[in-house]
Amino acid sequence: MWGQMKLSKLYSNKPDLFEPVEFIQGLNVVMAEIRLPENRKKDTHNLGKTTLGRLLDFGFLAKRKANFFLFKHSDIFEDFVFFLEIELEDASFVTVRRGVKEATKISFKRHEARHQDFSELPVTKWDHQEVPFDRARKLLDGLLDWSALKPWSFRKGLGYLLRSQEDFREVFQLRKFASKHADWKPFLAHILGFNAGLVDQHYEKEAELSKKKEIVQTIKNELGGTIEDISKIEGLLLLKQKDAEKKQNLLDAFDFRTHDKDRTKLLVDEINQRIADLNAERYSLNQNKKKIIASLEEDQILFNPDEAQRLFEEVGVLFKGQIKKDFRQLIAFNRAITDERRGYLQEERAEIESELKHVNWELNSLGNKRSDMLSFLSDTDIFGKYKQVSDELVTFRADITSLERQRGFLHRLQELRSEIRALTEECGHIQTQIETDVETQNSDQSSLFSSIRLFFSETVEEVIDRKALLSVSPNQAGHLEFKAEILDESGNSTSADLGHTYRKLLCIAFDMAVLRAHINDKFPRFVYHDGVFESLDDRKKGNLLEVIRRYTEIGLQHMITLIDSDLPARTGDEWVFADDEIILTLHDESEEGRLFKMRAW
Repeated sequence: MWGQMKLSKLYSNKPDLFEPVEFIQGLNVVMAEIRLPENRKKDTHNLGKTTLGRLLDFGFLAKRKANFFLFKHSDIFEDFVFFLEIELEDASFVTVRRGVKEATKISFKRHEARHQDFSELPVTKWDHQEVPFDRARKLLDGLLDWSALKPWSFRKGLGYLLRSQEDFREVFQLRKFASKHADWKPFLAHILGFNAGLVDQHYEKEAELSKKKEIVQTIKNELGGTIEDISKIEGLLLLKQKDAEKKQNLLDAFDFRTHDKDRTKLLVDEINQRIADLNAERYSLNQNKKKIIASLEEDQILFNPDEAQRLFEEVGVLFKGQIKKDFRQLIAFNRAITDERRGYLQEERAEIESELKHVNWELNSLGNKRSDMLSFLSDTDIFGKYKQVSDELVTFRADITSLERQRGFLHRLQELRSEIRALTEECGHIQTQIETDVETQNSDQSSLFSSIRLFFSETVEEVIDRKALLSVSPNQAGHLEFKAEILDESGNSTSADLGHTYRKLLCIAFDMAVLRAHINDKFPRFVYHDGVFESLDDRKKGNLLEVIRRYTEIGLQHMITLIDSDLPARTGDEWVFADDEIILTLHDESEEGRLFKMRAW
């Protein structure tokens, strides 16, 4: 006999408003009957068939959320206390006591007999009393002992076991998994039989990599975009430190002779020599400029036109008929030569003026520098000199601090780049391992994943006479992609699974396949599907019910909710469900027909 790990009973401290719901081992049906004709065409009836699943989640210690109906309408529900009785693997029971007002204080009681009523039992008589929320979750995790889920807690897989209408939109990514893939993909890989440790590790390394890349960017921003070579920074730092050391020694000795001598040497050897060179250069440039100006002012044609005419006439007499060109052409030719020459002269003049401008600027600059140095040398006030050297030392030290900061940043950048390279390599290595593992599980016909995909396809085929394919493969980034598709007659994937009806069927088939594949493990053996037959045609409803019954016979507990209009077709007087299978009947005739016997909130 397999261990139980099933739901046993849900009740409250107010049985007149919320009657106890007792679950049986196999098929449990929550039937909502629409008896009033005006309600038949409504999509929602607010009778409570969906609310039951939410209450089960509350009993399994769902986090307190402001929009959850018990807390949203706390004025109505604050005095309610709910009790969830769960059957454990050894056929004993644990009852979880959780009130609405103090929803983070949970009590537990272990017991041997099923369908108890501890609503009147004082809290002091419970085995664990008013345990704080986080510790209560850990305690319940230990009591349930669903070790096949480890290292995850019992809460992680509950979304697949208590499917609400919103959770039929996606087969794998539940509404509560709206967060990052890293939060749910490793768990899903685990229950499907893949090496979830590798998947988890891959996400962790990627997160670490991403964090380090962000730090690199922050450091680059701190450096202001100019990233010098570390060697250059070290060199500059060394020179600045030596200069600062000299200045400090000078100040410490309070002796400026060396400093004065250095200044004088610099003044005599460098500045005066440079000034002399520049003056010579300026003189030469000015001479050239004068010559050019003189040439431009002359602007004369090299021969007199009248003389040329006379010359032409003479030549014409002497050499009549040999020279045909008009003398005006010669004049034009001469002018062209003159204009071209002027262009060259003007260009040369512009160049000389530019050089003169630069020479004059440098002479002025050197003159000021020489003046400052002479002022320093002629300053008899020793304290004036001391202050000047001190100011220079402060500047050096500021430069050194800035360079040391840059050096620190650059060293950190080098470290980070090295770490990023190592992490990238690790990610690649893990990705290869993931790919190998996926290939192994896919190709091994006896693997857990192969079993799940077979059970999954069998269920879909039995219901709609089409095969379905469950596939898991790594994408280019090494992350697992999970797919559930309906195949056409030729065995090719089709878009049929995109429709809401078939998407819901895929969700139901997936949940059942996972439970069946884990039937011999320490794994929950119950599942709750809200509105299970909605929008399926009669024949397919009947087919699905047959599969559900067959699964309950091998030890699974299946809870389904439906509206009477969604019932599969009956043959003759035969009822679709046995009386004991219908654990709860809701109707719209009065408040008595609701899950909570009160006005709709």
